[in-house]
Amino acid sequence: MNEQYRTYYKVISILIDLFLINLAGYIGYVMTYQSVSFTDLQHINLLNVLLINFVWFNVTQLTRLYSDIFVKDAIPTIKQALGSLLLFAAFMGILIYTIKDLNQSYQLLSFTFVVFSGLFLVGKIVFLLFRRSRRESLINYKKVVIVGAGPLGLALKKHMEFDTHLGYKVVGFFDDDIADDDEGFNILGKVSDCIDYVKGSSIREIFCALPDSSLDKINTLMREADKEMIRFKLVPDIKHYFKKNVKVQVYGHIPILSQRMEPLEIMINQVVKRIFDVVFSLMIIVFVMSWMLPLMAILIKLESKGPVFFKQLRSGKDNQPFYCLKFRSMKVNSDADCKQATKDDDRITKIGAFMRKNSIDELPQFFNVLMGEMSVVGPRPHMLQHTAEYSAIIDQFMVRHFLLPGITGWAQVKGFRGETRIDDSMAARVEADIWYLENWSFLLDLKIVFLTAWQVLTGHENAR
Repeated sequence: MNEQYRTYYKVISILIDLFLINLAGYIGYVMTYQSVSFTDLQHINLLNVLLINFVWFNVTQLTRLYSDIFVKDAIPTIKQALGSLLLFAAFMGILIYTIKDLNQSYQLLSFTFVVFSGLFLVGKIVFLLFRRSRRESLINYKKVVIVGAGPLGLALKKHMEFDTHLGYKVVGFFDDDIADDDEGFNILGKVSDCIDYVKGSSIREIFCALPDSSLDKINTLMREADKEMIRFKLVPDIKHYFKKNVKVQVYGHIPILSQRMEPLEIMINQVVKRIFDVVFSLMIIVFVMSWMLPLMAILIKLESKGPVFFKQLRSGKDNQPFYCLKFRSMKVNSDADCKQATKDDDRITKIGAFMRKNSIDELPQFFNVLMGEMSVVGPRPHMLQHTAEYSAIIDQFMVRHFLLPGITGWAQVKGFRGETRIDDSMAARVEADIWYLENWSFLLDLKIVFLTAWQVLTGHENAR
């Protein structure tokens, strides 16, 4: 797609969606008043129609729905579409509640929103299917050169070729260390030749992947690029420090690199997760624990002497210890705080075996969630002794303590649950917990809760 047509396509997309919302309004009018004619305008306030169009237009600007429509992947596009619909509904709800003059029929507005949601989402899916086979021809590819034909420059070229949606085509490399076997890399010349080459072509962007030892060359190239109005992008060599998910922040003129993205560092995400924890735990406590707690208390007491609840110090967020609650599933013993339960453990009572198999013993932990010591979803908490042991043996083990521990987690639904051993399975559990830390979303939490419920209903071989 030529750059000059980018705005045209954006305007066309906006007009199509505005047409759909007004078409939905007409369909809603027909469904409400059983009439196909607008001749009787007493049911319609044209100012309200304009207001609806105005709100929708501004909502889509907030969600950036129409930005880079040919570059964005399908999932982000659908997420932005759903976000636009939810935000639109919220704004309209607030306006209807606060502005009494908006005396439009609630039935008409409801029909309009439902019909528009269907038309809008179907339209987006049709667009994505249409775009799928024509995407490369619609993207405006920029020709670029890479200065530095070392491992970093080659890795950058491979990534640009793999992720074609970035919109770059690498013409070739410039490097002073040209070897005989570099012919396949399309070496265009030395570093000093770069500016003259791009001036004589349509290339207006340079990626510099020279090593830190070539600081003088980098500075010279940067100044010359500025003089010729050529965009200069420096590719820092951080592969020896960070492998993936690097987060870049700028403090003044100082770039700060963090080795991983952490969505739950963002306050709004913390609020969303906490609201979900409180609501979900209250539902379990009110609708399940209210009748199950006395029943389990009677069964536990009938089989063996001791308390109904088992309290154990475990490692929480920031490695702060807290008392994790469970229904007591073992006979009272002196090894409870240092020895894990194993298969056919003779300390486990009959009712305890049933509770463990069906994860009923974990239910009291919803009180921990309500008190803010745990989350519904997160890394499982370990005994203090095991935390000390694993942290000395397994790399990145302590990273999982950046989060509140959870009743269930990504590691558990992936099959890493039950007895923990210092082997590859424990390392895989830690890797899964860190993946969750780096990729958290509210939808992921819902997915994990659903998969956990499914495993409880169908049974899990590692549950004991």
